[in-house]
Amino acid sequence: MIDIESTGITDIGKKRKGNEDALLVDDELYLYIVADGMGGHRAGEVASKLVVESIRDYMKRFRDGEKVEELEDTDLSLSKEANRILAGINLSNRVVHEIASSKYAYQGMGSTVSVLYFNAQTLVAANVGDSPIYLVHKGDIELLSVPHTVLAEQAAIDPEVAEQLGDEFKHMLTRAMGAEAAVKASVCEIPYFKDDILVMSSDGLSDLVSPDEILEIVTKHRPEIACQSLVNLANNRGGTDNITVIVIGINNTGNNNGRMKDLITRVTDNFFNIASKKKTRNVRG
Repeated sequence: MIDIESTGITDIGKKRKGNEDALLVDDELYLYIVADGMGGHRAGEVASKLVVESIRDYMKRFRDGEKVEELEDTDLSLSKEANRILAGINLSNRVVHEIASSKYAYQGMGSTVSVLYFNAQTLVAANVGDSPIYLVHKGDIELLSVPHTVLAEQAAIDPEVAEQLGDEFKHMLTRAMGAEAAVKASVCEIPYFKDDILVMSSDGLSDLVSPDEILEIVTKHRPEIACQSLVNLANNRGGTDNITVIVIGINNTGNNNGRMKDLITRVTDNFFNIASKKKTRNVRG
């Protein structure tokens, strides 16, 4: 069995009156979620909580052996578990959209979501919005999630035009949970290895702390200390938004076949080298 050490913290920050972030750290389900809500009159807080709870409850039903609705149109290139994560995100989106459409106080509410799930061989990283998921592997840090913002998508199409856009486009979302009746999450599924570290956060951290700084902190400290250190650093730099961080360390993968592990490691190292040159990886969405 995979041996995981994880810690999650959500902090109101220094400027906000309420906390519209929500998180889940569940080592029994091997499920980890960050959601950053939006909307006035506490609607963002409602949206992020709905997102986290609905995805958790959906995945828990599989563990408990219940009959559960799954996606009709599955992606055959992904595992059964990865398709279930996508189905959970779709279900959660419908929940938020229906409540936002039916209750006046919650009109316009929405949320980002980033999800990590570990099965026997792979990790599944899926997201809607701009709450990042980082992988630290052998001293390097890589963004697994896909930022769904006007600035990021324009940069992918035409970097020169993107440089002319103002800061307001940095967090202008092109996709969000609950904004429409249906949503398409970006997803990647890759192997994981002993000593890998995963970091999830809301933009209250990523706006104020760089990936290189995250790398330095999480490689020097265990998840509990690293998580608090990252929150403290963001608050020391102004704490301009709610700050949510999850740090997950993989202590053991449960794979004792050394020869196979060495082979997979070599293949994955080559994959990382190719990916760093192309700036793309096994990402859909």
